[in-house]
Amino acid sequence: MFSGPGVGFIGATWLIFATIFLFSVIFRNACSGSGIFSVLFQDFMRYGKSKQYFFQRPPWLQRLDLPKRWFAHFYVVSVIWNGLLLGIICQSLFLGHPFPIWLQRLLSFLCGSVLHLKSGDELSVLLVQMMLCIQAVRRLMECFFTSVFSNGVLHPVQYCWGLVYYVLVGLTVHCEGPLLGTKVYTIRDLLAQGQWYHAAGIMLFVWATIHHHKSHVILASLRKNKLGEVINFRHSIPYGDWFEVVSCPHYLAELLIYLALSVTFEGRHLTWWFVVLYVLFSHAMMAVLCHEFYVKKYDAYPKKRKAFIPFIF
Repeated sequence: MFSGPGVGFIGATWLIFATIFLFSVIFRNACSGSGIFSVLFQDFMRYGKSKQYFFQRPPWLQRLDLPKRWFAHFYVVSVIWNGLLLGIICQSLFLGHPFPIWLQRLLSFLCGSVLHLKSGDELSVLLVQMMLCIQAVRRLMECFFTSVFSNGVLHPVQYCWGLVYYVLVGLTVHCEGPLLGTKVYTIRDLLAQGQWYHAAGIMLFVWATIHHHKSHVILASLRKNKLGEVINFRHSIPYGDWFEVVSCPHYLAELLIYLALSVTFEGRHLTWWFVVLYVLFSHAMMAVLCHEFYVKKYDAYPKKRKAFIPFIF
């Protein structure tokens, strides 16, 4: 099943979106005029506070707005979908069941014939799928119990893409994976595959996850009192942890989480690198808009902070 060189449809999709966001970062100021194209471009790229302030939109566009708190829907989809994939993987590894026909056909359509991982990489696939599930559950819990969403809004296209995004991420894991369901494994068999890059990937994932969570806790604390009660929905300057060096440490930490998954694959999963590129450029775009919001709104905003990458960007 998935053998031979090449980049499948799903890989091309990640590359196209990564390129769009790269050009958006570079030419964002060139598309800030009052023409219809500029307005549509800005409306599509911005969300939350970067859309709510410093950007005038016609009423007909505002009527399309969706609440930013619907972010939680993305993680509901991710928990269900990636949990399903994890269950299928466990059945394949420990019971020898082949992937369901519908999933084989879907992967064949989206991924084409690519295989850069080999027999012996089953542990990598299992670990990455487990980390995706952990990430999804944690983010869903944060949306419900940690984050305090303002009246920020989303574009309908952003919302639809967010629902599709986590489905594609889960499928991307298996676009270049070894053929599963041909052998029954034990826990000991999988542990015997353990390599340095598995340990490195897990450690980077845990480190980045801790700081990702800290960032959301700090942001939520700006709208809560010491008892944890929500007292306002205002935007304020965050301080602490990675906020001391970048305006958007949650975006930086999320990039590191995706990088950790690539490390777990020993960097040999080509299509996953396209996902990392997409996350890099899309989060760079969001971080720049967020940073510009802080700089314009607060005269006392720390000058040393960068938008996304410490000391660089």
